[in-house]
Amino acid sequence: MVVKVGSSSLTTLPGGLDVDRLRALVDVLGALRAAGRQVVLVSSGAIAAGLAPLSLTGRPRDLATAQAAASVGQLRLVQTYADAFAAHGVTVGQVLLTADDLTRRSHYRNASQTIERLLALGVLPIVNENDTVATEEIRFGDNDRLAALVAHVAVADALVLLSDVDGVYDGDPRTGPAQLIDTVRGPEDLAAVALGSASRNGVGTGGMATKVEAALIASGAGVPVVVASTPQAAAALAGERVGTLFAARGRRPSARQFWLRYASRPRGRVLLDEGAVRAVRERHASLLAAGVTGSTGDFLADDPVELVGPDGVVVARGLVAYDARELPALLGRKTADLDPEHRREVVHRDEMVLVSRRFAG
Repeated sequence: MVVKVGSSSLTTLPGGLDVDRLRALVDVLGALRAAGRQVVLVSSGAIAAGLAPLSLTGRPRDLATAQAAASVGQLRLVQTYADAFAAHGVTVGQVLLTADDLTRRSHYRNASQTIERLLALGVLPIVNENDTVATEEIRFGDNDRLAALVAHVAVADALVLLSDVDGVYDGDPRTGPAQLIDTVRGPEDLAAVALGSASRNGVGTGGMATKVEAALIASGAGVPVVVASTPQAAAALAGERVGTLFAARGRRPSARQFWLRYASRPRGRVLLDEGAVRAVRERHASLLAAGVTGSTGDFLADDPVELVGPDGVVVARGLVAYDARELPALLGRKTADLDPEHRREVVHRDEMVLVSRRFAG
């Protein structure tokens, strides 16, 4: 099980870390471990936990102060977790990640191996974004998305997203009548739903929109997700019908396919003609040089790139077989007309995942 808990469930703005709330969650997870289940905890709260010790009255707006608060708060947060879990006979290990650790393929494998080994040794991994060094360019943006990626990395049976909201509603229950959505079977079930973007107590960075995005990522990769409030944790982990269930959809992709779709950061774009778009999209064929009209970006062979049609729509994402400087000489040429060393596919079908979104910019 991967369980994610937000800052709003562990901290308060004036008092920082709420030890009683944290211990209540640990009691639930400790009971789950005693029942023989493996658990990975993705916990926010480092910056919020550092506010009170630094006499800060609100979440810092500048990056340096936020990183300083995280440096102080992360130590306090994990030590409090370690003490609370020790009462249940559970050893914890800290895993701090930045988006760069999962966008780089080798780092992604290392994160997977570390979490797998910790679990095999009977350790409960506590994962958090490494806010002490993360910049805007390499941030996950919110730990909900990090939790969705960790759920796949850890080959989880389920993901539970806990916060101060008890599920997904068809409107904002704070401003008017709204009904809890019991089950989401796909994005179409939420087409008419307006999602909030702010936490209730001012110490968190996420909102329901980030939880829904994360839940759709994980459930689309074959991992069922429950979005519930932290007081409902025991019921959610016991399989009771609380919160909102995002049903698993489709087969679980390989680690490589999942990384390409959700974790890789494209280093450039390869531009396709209409024929290549049809071949890639309809037949899931490899991309050949004959269908390439241009490229942008300074990428190297084996870097992830986006494949973009003439209309600006991103068709697929894949690992390119050539450096950016090699492609201009190959544009539009048939494979048989190329030198032997350039007759390989520009992007092989096994190194490609289909996507569909408009590129803005």
